[in-house]
Amino acid sequence: MNLKGKTAWITGASSGIGEATARAFFEAGANVILSARSREKLEALQKELDPEKKRSLVLPLDLSQGSFGDAVSQVKESFSSIHYLVNNGGISQRALAREASMETVEQIFRVNALGTIALTSAAFPIIDPSGRILTITSVTGRFGTPLRSSYSATKHALHGYFDAMRAEQSATGPGVTLIVPGFVKTNVSINALTSDGSAQGTMDPSTNAGLPPEAVARAILKAIRKGKDEVVVAGFKERFALFLKRFAPGLLKRMLAKTAVT
Repeated sequence: MNLKGKTAWITGASSGIGEATARAFFEAGANVILSARSREKLEALQKELDPEKKRSLVLPLDLSQGSFGDAVSQVKESFSSIHYLVNNGGISQRALAREASMETVEQIFRVNALGTIALTSAAFPIIDPSGRILTITSVTGRFGTPLRSSYSATKHALHGYFDAMRAEQSATGPGVTLIVPGFVKTNVSINALTSDGSAQGTMDPSTNAGLPPEAVARAILKAIRKGKDEVVVAGFKERFALFLKRFAPGLLKRMLAKTAVT
């Protein structure tokens, strides 16, 4: 897919799905704006992709900060406008709902939901009407699973918000796409917050056996090409669970109650 001359802003670009997506956009000819908390990791990626810094911008960003006017100004100064905003930054959870501290719950909401919404709102004036806002959610944005109550809630919130945004601007653009992954082999479970807010520090077996992040990156470019509103990128188990949620929710409830979810 030739995206020469287009510009994509990717959050969470320092690793996993975000890094794979940044690579895919750059290799397809697009300019890339690389955002995440770690400047060091972003600069290492930029050095690999674009050592002369002609088609990229490193823009460290903490989604929990909630204010992104300065970041948008930097993007506008460098590229005037963008065509694609890829909302990928976020943090997961591994804690029982009854044990998670409110501080941890609020942190997950600030990053995953409020931060993503605030950045989209701030960036909206510089998104080309022919472009697209792509938000990475999760199958847990369709049904909740154990140990992820707050994470699932934020993903449900993103589905509601961006479905509404799509309806509001259907005649004017930019387009809105939800990318719905299942298990993807990234550091998401290692960095997931436990009940006291500390990182879990271990890789979940299901995550370790998940799809490669490049599969999600390919799905994002395909969604752009075909103008898709929503794309599920998941293995059989997650797709089957989505089927049960729609047609046999009681069976899914019983299965989740008995399944050792990691």
